[in-house]
This record gives sequence, structure tokens and C-alpha cells, in this order.
Amino acid sequence: MNIIVCIKQVPNTTDVQIDKETGRLKREGVESIINPFDEFAVEEAVKLKEKLGGKVTAITMGPPQADSALREAISRGADEGILVSDRAFGGADTLATSYALSCAIKQIGAYDVIFCGKQATDGDTAQVGPAIAEQLGISHVAYIKKIEDINDKSAKVQRLMEDGYDVIETKFPVLFTVVKEINTPRIASLKGKMAAKKAVIKTLDASNIGADIQKIGLNGSPTQVMKIFTPPQRAGGEKFSGDPQQVAASIVQKLSEIGII
Repeated sequence: MNIIVCIKQVPNTTDVQIDKETGRLKREGVESIINPFDEFAVEEAVKLKEKLGGKVTAITMGPPQADSALREAISRGADEGILVSDRAFGGADTLATSYALSCAIKQIGAYDVIFCGKQATDGDTAQVGPAIAEQLGISHVAYIKKIEDINDKSAKVQRLMEDGYDVIETKFPVLFTVVKEINTPRIASLKGKMAAKKAVIKTLDASNIGADIQKIGLNGSPTQVMKIFTPPQRAGGEKFSGDPQQVAASIVQKLSEIGII
């Protein structure tokens, strides 16, 4: 079975800072980690390989230093890593990102299952996984909390919903985005770390994946983030005290004064 897991390198959420002049996230000098939700995707991909056999390929789009995220995935059981990296990909929104990754996946060849984390902590859109499936023309199921049954041709999964879960059966090829309830990611073993250190990361640029230059980076991004800012802290409110009738009368008077009622 050929399994692909898409991951992303993101700033450590405890160190996120915003450049006051540019209004963008500061990435230089900030620790980068695998997107936390992608850790569950890697674990589920490796568990599937251990159950049915096959190969797990981790893929990410990013700058050259993103290869460290791929090595982390290899240390946890992935067999190889592919880095999609080119300055032409800079400024990509979710549409351009999913297009570039889908082009790279087509270069990998035949595959059965693609795993993604449900969303990235630096964007929180939850769009890239399903968009990759749409670009590839395959089925996808989002928010998977459990794989009930799986073989080399199909799977039965539980999709997390607000009031419970749905049970869905689907044939391969398929893309799943997973939530944290699905498993507990393993810690890399010493053997895994050694394999990751020795691994040769394959790098693909825009020409390697046959991407249309008008569909990647800023050219292919109908949405652009112009500015990111920290919401101002809320000013202290006004506190009313006394017996219930006095407090109620004071609140009504205040609401009337400011024109709400």
C-alpha cells in the first residue's frame, strides 16, 4: 500500500510574534515544529503501514529548512521525505498551496491513502487537505476520529461531528484529514532518529512538478493576507453592585444611556 502524509512546518505556537512594521508573522529566529495536527496524520499513516504493509512518503511545501520536519516524520516511521521548495511558491494561499502539492503528489505516482492534519496552527483554515483531494479528483473525508476497518481497497471511518460522529465507507484512493482523537503520536526511537539523519530528502521545484506558473505563489492566490495584528486588549468594564433590583435598574439605565435600548 502506498501512503502519503502531507505535513507543514509552523512556528512554535508558544513563540509566535508579529512584526509591527510589516504586520506579518516573524519566522526568522523562531523555533519551527511540525504542525501539531500533522503529528496525528503521521502516526496514523505509519500505523496503517504496520498493519497492511507498504510505504509512507511524507511531503511538505516550504523553504529549504522545512526538511527538518520531513526528517522528524521519518524518525517516527515514514520511509522517505519530499520537499516541494521554490521561491515561486512564496505567498501562496490555500488554493495555490493545494495546487502545488497536488502536482507534486502526481509525480510520486500511484497512491492509496493520503493523510493530512485537520488544519495548520498558523492558518487555521482547514482547507488545504480537502482542496488537495479536489485538485487530484479523489474522494476525501474530513475530521476522522477513528478508522473502524480498512483493507487494501476501502475503509470504514468515523467522522467527528458536533453532536457525535458519522460512519462513512469509502473506496481508495482517498484523502483523510484527522483530528487529535484518532491516536497518540509515538516518540521517535533512537533507530528512527539515526535513519532520519541519514535520509536523503528529495527536493522538487516548480519545474520538476510541472506546475503552471500562473497557479502557484502570489500569481495563483485569489486571497492574500495583507496584515496580521494582535487584537487590542479589552478595556475594563463597569461593575455594578447592590441588591438584584438595584443592579438591574442600573444596567437598564446604562444600556439606555449608550443607546442599546
